[in-house]
Amino acid sequence: MAQTPPGHRHADSLGAGKAIAVLTSGGDAQGMNAAVRAVVRVGIYTGAKVYFVHEGYQGLVDGGDNIKEATWESVSMMLQLGGTVIGSARCQDFRTREGRLKAARNLVKRGITNLCVIGGDGSLTGADTFRAEWSSLLAELVKVGGITVEEAKKSSYLNIVGMVGSIDNDFCGTDMTIGTDSALHRIIEIVDAITTTAQSHQRTFVLEVMGRHCGYLALITALACGADWVFIPESPPEDDWEDHLCRRLTETRVGGSRLNIIIVAEGAIDKHGKAITSDDIKNLVVKRLGYDTRVTILGHVQRGGTPSAFDRILGSRMGVEAVMALLEGTPDTPACVVSLSGNQAVRLPLMECVQVTKDVTTAMNEGRFEDALKLRGRSFQNNWNVYKLLAHIRPPSTKSGYTLAVLNVGAPAAGMNAAVRSTVRIGLIHGHRMLAVHDGFEGLAYGRVEDISWERVGSWTGLGGSKLGTKRTLPKKYFEEISANISNFGIHGLIIIGGFEAFTGSLELMEGRAKYEELCIPLCIIPATVSNNVPGSDFSIGADTALNTITTTCDRIKQSAAGTKRRVFIIETMGGFCGYLATMAGLAGGADAAYIYEEHFNIHDLQVNVEHLTEKMKTTVKRGLVLRNERCNENYTTDFIYNLYSEEGKGIFDCRKNVLGHMQQGGTPTPFDRNFGTKMGAKAVAWITGKIKECSRHGRIFANTADSACLLGMRKRSLVFQPITELKEQTDFEHRIPKEQWWLKLRPILKILAKYNIELDTSEKAHLEHVTRKRISLESNI
Repeated sequence: MAQTPPGHRHADSLGAGKAIAVLTSGGDAQGMNAAVRAVVRVGIYTGAKVYFVHEGYQGLVDGGDNIKEATWESVSMMLQLGGTVIGSARCQDFRTREGRLKAARNLVKRGITNLCVIGGDGSLTGADTFRAEWSSLLAELVKVGGITVEEAKKSSYLNIVGMVGSIDNDFCGTDMTIGTDSALHRIIEIVDAITTTAQSHQRTFVLEVMGRHCGYLALITALACGADWVFIPESPPEDDWEDHLCRRLTETRVGGSRLNIIIVAEGAIDKHGKAITSDDIKNLVVKRLGYDTRVTILGHVQRGGTPSAFDRILGSRMGVEAVMALLEGTPDTPACVVSLSGNQAVRLPLMECVQVTKDVTTAMNEGRFEDALKLRGRSFQNNWNVYKLLAHIRPPSTKSGYTLAVLNVGAPAAGMNAAVRSTVRIGLIHGHRMLAVHDGFEGLAYGRVEDISWERVGSWTGLGGSKLGTKRTLPKKYFEEISANISNFGIHGLIIIGGFEAFTGSLELMEGRAKYEELCIPLCIIPATVSNNVPGSDFSIGADTALNTITTTCDRIKQSAAGTKRRVFIIETMGGFCGYLATMAGLAGGADAAYIYEEHFNIHDLQVNVEHLTEKMKTTVKRGLVLRNERCNENYTTDFIYNLYSEEGKGIFDCRKNVLGHMQQGGTPTPFDRNFGTKMGAKAVAWITGKIKECSRHGRIFANTADSACLLGMRKRSLVFQPITELKEQTDFEHRIPKEQWWLKLRPILKILAKYNIELDTSEKAHLEHVTRKRISLESNI
């Protein structure tokens, strides 16, 4: 651990003598429990007292048993539960000054001066009002004898930190609100199920999803299932949308599709502010086209069910950041909201975010839809632009004269097919000839190459595995054959979707350029591997699906352990030498330990873990979960750790082991992987098209510079193209991992939440940032 700088307080004593209250308010959202659990445990870790406020603001007003001190064990087994365990309620009383007076007295009497609110913009605005009135509320309470002067002095100011829990993702300033990803999981499960029945009967389905003022759920659903049309409140359709929609549905059917899917946000409107309902659309399709059409309104199903791995990790990370923000707060710190930007935790001024969120609604009410889209942020705009390209623009009749080939390399990963579909369709929209290469570099050498059409990739978004077939074979031994086929098929650019082999194979192709002129064509790599070990990208396509598979399995195993009591499970995850899956699944599944290659451990550490579990068995939580990355240590194998725990735990707990294996590579892709794959494909084609034009001389392509072979990666807050030769320096080739990995910073959180008393490094804390309200120009290349 880094040395503690002078004047720096240890995080584990930051909360000494302080008290924090946590409440959930407004509509419930999956992942709220993860946030509550993190606030409680990190609060206790810092030495603070933590209180639950049951039933939201109503509990704060009513006091009594609604405000209870929380213990470490009281938040056990909460992580995998949907909704909010401490209850939420809409509260009229808190809107009155009288109600807020009661709430203030209840807090002061318990010495609570830090309030963590998890809810939507209404709940957070209420908290800010409460904070602004705090001094006057205390003065009034002293005057009427509700509290003593001494008590008022002790609680002279109130710190407020918000976390946004809302399935609509309607809060400006944060990429994702707690609950959005889980709601998408529910929606996509239903859309996938409906697709199968719609195909059987050649039906059209109109699906209505939540989102009264925000079309995020509808838009991402449309991208993730390849819907024919989507209606969102931020961008109403043109006045002749009825004709356009019917033409679009007819084209799809003529193209050989057996179904149509139309997604409608519940707040969808036309340009004049008139509501567009699912029934309106159904009646239109039946009347004009005579298609068998059904409406499904998803309703509260979207709020229910277990939280996704992403929401659990998001809730846990935000919870930790919220506690730190509260304990570091001063009377001058504005109320802030902790949120996520890329994969960075950020703190933003609460009322700035609320204001921008309100500005969106105002813009929509005033018919300024362009402004509404811009205010939603860059990510929303990009999603909307990619959707419009894929759904509304048909391939042009004039061709570009260029040929692009797409291939999968490495092991299969869920979401690869979504990336291929988007690559093919965006390529066709650019006027290119698109070729599909089967079985990776080997297929390119043996000429397993064919033209691929718009219709062929139609239903690929939701399919797991790799439809093109994928192999780990590297290209070096096939240079002659590959060069010949690049020439035979007239390939001008390669888009390679795959894992570490896609990266190393592309480096080999770069080396081969010196000898084989045919290899001097632009290359773009899109990282897709469950291991998330490709340098140059914080995330790979497929890792989210694998993580959810592991997390779901951990939930079931924990349930079994809770039934038998005094049982510890050792679970082995994939990932090669990369500990991403083990660490993140540890955070999402509430593991007691996660052994990985990147963090060296010895027999002493194993002993400490066993002793820690022995202590845990004396509490009310009589079960343990230990994750081990498959290649974390060649001697401390899963069997070794299992035998050690079994021996040392004799008479205290018994052990079971579980090797998850290839189930981690299978399954239908999660909404994140579908959407990520779709966006990466679109972005890669736009880049490679520009690069081919740049390298074109007298009708021939000659690309021999470092920047003509790039990897498209997600870095912190944006998608960036990086020359693969530059990434060589950042790679540990022996262990097939990047030298620096962002998620290692999350490991202390895993340990603190499992009750290890370690030092939490707060030196790299999130500083308060301002919400950028500038009009963002749309990315020129999409």
